[in-house]
Amino acid sequence: MKLYFSPGSCGLASQIALREAEQKFDLIKVDFSTKKTIEGDYFKVTPKGFVPALKLDDGDVLTEGAVILQWIADKHPEHKLLPSFGSRERYTALEWLNFIASDLHKGLSVMFSPLVDAKSKANFAEINLAERWQYIEKHLADNMYVLDEQFSVADAYLYNVLCWPPRVNIDISGYRSIQKFMANMERRPSVRASLAAEGLLIK
Repeated sequence: MKLYFSPGSCGLASQIALREAEQKFDLIKVDFSTKKTIEGDYFKVTPKGFVPALKLDDGDVLTEGAVILQWIADKHPEHKLLPSFGSRERYTALEWLNFIASDLHKGLSVMFSPLVDAKSKANFAEINLAERWQYIEKHLADNMYVLDEQFSVADAYLYNVLCWPPRVNIDISGYRSIQKFMANMERRPSVRASLAAEGLLIK
């Protein structure tokens, strides 16, 4: 398998999940500015041009981070990266995956956009994003992970996105439960190995 990524972007979650599932894969770095990789034109891998993309051994390509995470979990159920099909816990996990993808990930994307002025970004962070931090903080106050004490791919995605606020000058250090979650995640070998592979600093 090949995982196409850009350092610090949303491909980190997929990489963590693959390591949790004990899978072998090659990391292929994508240059966002040129849409090129060492293989050439990234649009030939996926016409969307976004990361992550997971190329399977048969040449098939999966895109959309939340879908890749579900695929990894479902292909390797022995690692319990998602609850079993049909269980209430599974739908709770899927709720979180969708919340992270649609509300949190896309919300933070606004803060990276060169098309949005600084004042608008500050207002958006104060009004919209603050509510999301509070929601996550309240949940994590009573849970080690998204699903209480059971790690899942939702945690990989949540950790990935919660790494971004400092990069856009949002201070979430006062959210103690979020900080505890981040510290717990960074003790996992899969997370540390993934950060190292992307050349990111490890605390």
